[in-house]
Amino acid sequence: MQAARVSAPSGARSTVVEVVPSGKACGAEVRGVDLVNLTAAMFDGIRQAVYDHQVVVVRGQPIDDPQLIALGKRFGELEPPGMSIIGKPYIDAYPDVLVISNIIEDGQPKGNLGAGEAIWHTDMSYRDVPVSYAILHALELPPVGGNTYFSNQYLACDTLPAATRSALDGKMIIHDESYNSGGQLRKGFKEVSDPREAPGARHPVFRVHPATGRKALYLGRRRNAYILGLPLDESEALLDELWAHASRPEFTWGHEWKLGDTLIWDNRCLVHRRDPFDASQRRMMHRVQVRGERPQ
Repeated sequence: MQAARVSAPSGARSTVVEVVPSGKACGAEVRGVDLVNLTAAMFDGIRQAVYDHQVVVVRGQPIDDPQLIALGKRFGELEPPGMSIIGKPYIDAYPDVLVISNIIEDGQPKGNLGAGEAIWHTDMSYRDVPVSYAILHALELPPVGGNTYFSNQYLACDTLPAATRSALDGKMIIHDESYNSGGQLRKGFKEVSDPREAPGARHPVFRVHPATGRKALYLGRRRNAYILGLPLDESEALLDELWAHASRPEFTWGHEWKLGDTLIWDNRCLVHRRDPFDASQRRMMHRVQVRGERPQ
C-alpha cells in the first residue's frame, strides 16, 4: 500500500509525517515522528492518521512511563484506569498507567488480563464518560502470540441491514463493569447472573464521532450486555447477531507486536481483542487512556 505524506500545517516546522496504510479496513504505520520529542506538526500528523485509519502504530521507540503519560496528555486529559484485579494501581507513582501483564512476582499479579484471550471489547465503555484514545506500549513480549486485532465499527454500522439499523436507532445498551475483557472479575464486584442487573453505563447502540461526524456501532463488550427495553431472550439473540457482524474478518486488522511498538487507537469507532500466548512467557505492556465525551 502506498504511503501517504502528511505535511505540517502552515506556519509549523517543515516536518513531514509518513503514513503507511495497512491495506485492511483499519490500521496504519506512522513514520517520521519522535514520540519523546513530539513537535506540533508530528502530533497533528499522528492525530489525523488516527482519524483516517482508527488505529496507528509507531515502531521501535522505547518510552518510559513519564514519556507515555506526556504523549497521552497531548490528546487530552488522562482517565484513570479501571479497577485492577489487586484493588489498587499497579504503579503507585503513576496511577494513570494501566499495566497489562501475565507476570506474577511473590504471588502478586503485576498486571491485568493474564495470558489468555482478551475477547472483543471497547476500553472502559462501562463509564458514563468513556475514554476516547488508548495508547499501549510494549515493554516485554513472548516469542509468539499476544497479537492485537481491531475491527472498524464505522464499517460495521454502515453495512448493517437497513431494517436492523432502524430497529436499533435510539436503543441503549448496558455496558457491564464487573468483568474485564480477559474474563477476570474486578475486585469489589459480584458475579452477575442477569444482564439486566449488570453494573455499568447505558450508552446508545450507535454513536456519532465528534471529530469525524461518522456514525459507528458502539457495543462495548458482549458479556452481561443488555439492550434496554427488550425481552432478555430477544436482547441476547440480537446482541449475538450484532457481535458476529461487528467482528467480520473484512472489517479487521491485526498487529504483530515488536519491542518498542506503540499503538494509538480511537475507542469511539473500534473494538479490539488479543490472542492468548504461552503463560510461561513474560508479557508486559503499559497503557494510558484519554478521557472522552458522553456518547451521542
